[in-house]
Amino acid sequence: MSARTWIESHDAELAEGLRSLRRQAGTVERWGATLAQRLADGSRLLAAGNGGSAAEAQHLTSELVGRFLHDRRPLSALCLCSESSSVTALVNDYGLEEMFARQVEAHGRPGDVLVLLSTSGRSPNVLRAAERAHEVGVAVWSMTGPRPNPLAALSDEVLAVDAPSTAAIQAVHLVAVHAVCASLDEHLALRPARPTRPAAGVPAAVEVPA
Repeated sequence: MSARTWIESHDAELAEGLRSLRRQAGTVERWGATLAQRLADGSRLLAAGNGGSAAEAQHLTSELVGRFLHDRRPLSALCLCSESSSVTALVNDYGLEEMFARQVEAHGRPGDVLVLLSTSGRSPNVLRAAERAHEVGVAVWSMTGPRPNPLAALSDEVLAVDAPSTAAIQAVHLVAVHAVCASLDEHLALRPARPTRPAAGVPAAVEVPA
């Protein structure tokens, strides 16, 4: 297949995947609003995936710790695939299926959100992470390929991209990541500003009665 033919075929697949994402715009908006509230109030986002989905999980967390469209306070987000020492130790000591689940157990707290990305929705280590998240009270959101799939069944919220190839699903997942970040930024901008903390070593002002 020539490069031109592949690009034209991929373009058609992307259009199909984007149509399915557009139908789920309400879920994207809800994710942004929920994350704006939870992360601003001190909760954390955890993210994980394999291969290309691992890169997109890291992309998501980098947008939150850094910024997306506008400057704002950093938000707590950890990509469970990017800690190479932890990942290799966990695979060596506990097996592949525990590589994300044990990190979820270590870092996850009630009120946190775990975002799992999987084009197939069938990766054993991702499924184990979803199960462990439920055990420790962490909400499970997933980005998958077409339903039905086991990860969607284990998730509290799902963005399921209906596209015929892994490449197209992953490309639309990246669009979804950016759309969630745009929604989050919009909802954060609507929240009241937090009180400014006094500088280290400087006592807060005390109101003295007249």
